[in-house]
Amino acid sequence: MGNDVEFPVSDGASGRLRPTDVASQTARALYSVRELLLRGEFAPGERVSELPLVARLGVSRTPIRLALERLAHMGLLEVNASGGFSVRGFTPAEALDAIEIRGVLEGTAARLAAERLVDTAELEALRRCCRDMEAFERLTLESFASYMDMNESFHAIIVDLAKSPMLRRTMEQAISLPFASPSAMVFPTSGLADADDTLAIAKAHHRGIVDAIAKRQGTRAESLAREHAFIGRRVMEHALSDTAAFRRVPGSPLINVSYSSHAAGYSG
Repeated sequence: MGNDVEFPVSDGASGRLRPTDVASQTARALYSVRELLLRGEFAPGERVSELPLVARLGVSRTPIRLALERLAHMGLLEVNASGGFSVRGFTPAEALDAIEIRGVLEGTAARLAAERLVDTAELEALRRCCRDMEAFERLTLESFASYMDMNESFHAIIVDLAKSPMLRRTMEQAISLPFASPSAMVFPTSGLADADDTLAIAKAHHRGIVDAIAKRQGTRAESLAREHAFIGRRVMEHALSDTAAFRRVPGSPLINVSYSSHAAGYSG
């Protein structure tokens, strides 16, 4: 495939990977295999073997194995009883729960950011992201990628401001799922009904979160951040009822939309 990535496999002398090479290749293998999963290259329940990935990605077996173990820890793969890994499928209820959990964590991050703020100068990067996103009156196919990058930065900075390594690790775990990242449910205007209104609400939330953190209003910051994440839940609910919109959800091939909503506990 054109998007597959080739990596060096040894130091060229002994033929063995150096520890730094293993770490670098594992990180890139993790990214590449995750992208394959999100694009639906492997179906839910399908076994994922090391050797075909070694050949496909041009990377040695150890980084592939470590990447698969990490993806299993993230929840995208399951460990088979007989050994090896299989692709995990998700129900609509699980997709919605992932967004909900991310909202709880982001609310906590915003509250801690407000409580632990020492100097308002710490907010400059967050304010800059907010100002840059204000310039977008609507999201077109051309501007969509730029807005997504800014939005991801905005959310990452809030986690930085929380000054909690434990929260950071937990957040990284939560947003590893395909539909849980802050920008997973952001669509171009043409891709979803009421997208203009949704964008306006999101920008108002951004402004409010920055203001609450600056004023050390932890409870308000937490409430706004959780409400902000709830936008993603509403968009996911809409996408689940719209086949064209759903196909644009990152990781949608992993979600079993035919799964009984009653059995899943999904109420729409």
